[in-house]
Amino acid sequence: MTTNFISTLIRYALRTVIGLVLTVVIALGLYLLFSYHFTYSKGESVGFVQKLSYKGWICKTWEGEQIRALATLPAIPEKFAFTVRDDAVADQINKNIGQKVVIEYEQHKGLPTCFGETEYFISKVTPAPGE
Repeated sequence: MTTNFISTLIRYALRTVIGLVLTVVIALGLYLLFSYHFTYSKGESVGFVQKLSYKGWICKTWEGEQIRALATLPAIPEKFAFTVRDDAVADQINKNIGQKVVIEYEQHKGLPTCFGETEYFISKVTPAPGE
């Protein structure tokens, strides 16, 4: 009787642990899926792309910086850090490094750094009007 009780208790505990682990994995997967596809905000940034590099230990991503164009001078330039998912967009940025460009971005909050070091993901790059 005690052996049967212990084996039933172990089975129940094992099922509970497996159920909890599966629940956490599924919840985390749904959270990442939602965060990856839900756009918190969209916008544009005008300025000069200073650098773009492909980096990361395991998850390689394109990371860059833009010096934002200021309407009044003298002023302290503001840096805008961004991430690029698409290689074609990264090629466009590389062609325009040092030139004034308009960068369209989408902000995704809550993603782990494996998806990119910043919250801002670039979707399109065009030369600035009048440049």
